[in-house]
Amino acid sequence: MAPEYESFQPERYERELTALLEELESLGELDTHSIERILRRHPKNGVGLFSKSEILRGFRFFNRKLDWRRDESRFVEALRMKPVRTLSGVAPVTVLTKPYPCPGKCIFCPSDVRMPKSYLTDEPGAQRAAQHQFDPYAQTLSRLKTYYNNGHNTDKIELIVLGGTWSYYPESYQIWFVKRCFEAINDFGGDPDRKVPSAAPALDYRLLEERVDGRSMRRNYNRVVADFSEHTDLEPPEAASWTELAAAQESNETGRARCVGLSLETRPDHLSKEEVLRLRRLGATKVQIGFQSLSDSVLALNHRGHDVAATRRAVRRLRGAGFKVHAHWMPNLYGSSVDGDLEDFRKIFSDPDFRPDELKIYPCSLIESAELMAYYEDGRWRPYSEPELLEVLTGCMTATPEYCRLTRVIRDIPGTDIVTGNRKTNFRQVAEAELERRGAASRDIRAREIRDSPAATALETRRIAYDTSTGREIFLQVVTGQDKLAAFLRLSLPSEPVEIEEIADCAMIREVHVYGRLAALGE
Repeated sequence: MAPEYESFQPERYERELTALLEELESLGELDTHSIERILRRHPKNGVGLFSKSEILRGFRFFNRKLDWRRDESRFVEALRMKPVRTLSGVAPVTVLTKPYPCPGKCIFCPSDVRMPKSYLTDEPGAQRAAQHQFDPYAQTLSRLKTYYNNGHNTDKIELIVLGGTWSYYPESYQIWFVKRCFEAINDFGGDPDRKVPSAAPALDYRLLEERVDGRSMRRNYNRVVADFSEHTDLEPPEAASWTELAAAQESNETGRARCVGLSLETRPDHLSKEEVLRLRRLGATKVQIGFQSLSDSVLALNHRGHDVAATRRAVRRLRGAGFKVHAHWMPNLYGSSVDGDLEDFRKIFSDPDFRPDELKIYPCSLIESAELMAYYEDGRWRPYSEPELLEVLTGCMTATPEYCRLTRVIRDIPGTDIVTGNRKTNFRQVAEAELERRGAASRDIRAREIRDSPAATALETRRIAYDTSTGREIFLQVVTGQDKLAAFLRLSLPSEPVEIEEIADCAMIREVHVYGRLAALGE
């Protein structure tokens, strides 16, 4: 939440705002051009223009204060900013954990000590997290207020927790972090105008001046972060009990803003039976795990720290426990090639042990704080050229089946952080344009979402069945006549024993999702 927005007081502009709002209300139809004309006729402070979020905040304020009893939905529809944010049926809220030592030693991983491992200070979500000193309550509440103030519905929230290896953080921190996120959602549901609190007295990692040099790795990420934080006693402490978390979760079940999905991310080699049970108890519905590669030799060359067998076990445990599996995969790793990557990608869906529900493709980027810098400078590794990268990504997009969602096809790393190689953050669009030129297209879920298309009455249900390491998977999808995806359901029919006794003989709906603009609870 921008500080200037938090300080905006509609009552200071009562004359200008009420005149502006009354003129907007007199219009038969609110469109961008008419709104802009009226804004210019009623300037803020006599010179500037009110923002759309300020107009909406003013309408809500005066609607209550002056007892207008006017329809808010019409204003919300006209003034909504960035409508694409909630066109997948949920309001995604991304929060980051604090910097913390990581068990991995991957040579490709950035080591920005001001961020949790693998994240960079200049990434948009990371900037918001640092602004709130990684406080989960402030991050969550701030993001929800931004949605609300920009005219978005916030009834159904997908909470996405990013940062390092979640399973390596202390259990007490994990419980506290999720509890505070739920408490922010609950408090926001009761009062959307609640102010975001100042960051709790914690370490401000933005003040950490030491940097990791990927060429020498004299002082690695874990050592720098541990030294910076070891003498800090936080008040209040970053810890909570399972009972406190359960109370926050139970309260959320009947709240006005509800967490309908919780995503956590970890490594395949940390997904023991005990860890899977802990993830369920935390309330997770989706787990992001880094496949990175399905080649043991490539994993070893990149010091990944686990083999492909660990990934097989992890996916089996997650699917057997009812989670959605969100995989990360990286082309252009040290030791791979264009042909090797295309073959590796085909294994993701040809082998029943994998077949994830969602997938992020992260082509390896060279960051100065990564150990890969030394490999680049001595000639052992080079980034793909643009034609090579395009060949890999178009091949991956056409090889992705209809039951999988390609969440990302490129990582949004600021160009200033990339030493060499691709800096185009819109490379997905470049690949889509190339596929269209060839007369092809991606068939994944994201490419076919109905988004803001008009609601259709002629809908067809299609059924896709495929085998997995735990049994049979049924993907039911509801599509329009133009093959736009309106809804889907994932049904797991296990034929192999699973490790959790309570669900050993159960069929499971792992996900049900309706697309289009987020609808309020009960609508």
